[in-house]
Amino acid sequence: MIDRSTIFMMGASIVALLIVLELVRRRHLSEEYSLLWLGTAVAMLALGMWRDLLHSLAALVNIHHPPNLLFLLAVLFLLFIQLYFSTVITRLTRESKEAAQQIALLRHDLSQLRGEQGDGEGDSGG
Repeated sequence: MIDRSTIFMMGASIVALLIVLELVRRRHLSEEYSLLWLGTAVAMLALGMWRDLLHSLAALVNIHHPPNLLFLLAVLFLLFIQLYFSTVITRLTRESKEAAQQIALLRHDLSQLRGEQGDGEGDSGG
C-alpha cells in the first residue's frame, strides 16, 4: 500500500514537471535552464516511487535516516544551481561591460564625425 508521503512526493514531482514544461512552452524559461529543473523533478519522482532506492542510496553513503539524504540532495542541488547561475551572471556582466565600452567608443566616434562635419560646413560657407 502506498503511504501519504509517497503520494505527496509523486504529486509534487508531477506538478513540478508540468510547471517547468508550461514555463518553457510560454518562453518564460529557456530550454537550457529547464533541463536542471526537469532533472530535479524526475529525480524526485524516481525517489518518490521507489522508496527502496532512497533507502539503498542512504545506506550506500552511510546515512541512517533516509529523509536526511533527500535534504542533503536538495542542498547540494541548490548549491549547484547557485554555482551555475553565478557563472552565467559573471559572463553576462562581462558581456554588458564590453557592450557599454563599445557603445561609448561609437558615441565618441559619432561625436567626432559630427564635429568635423560642423567645422567643415562653417569654413566653406564664408
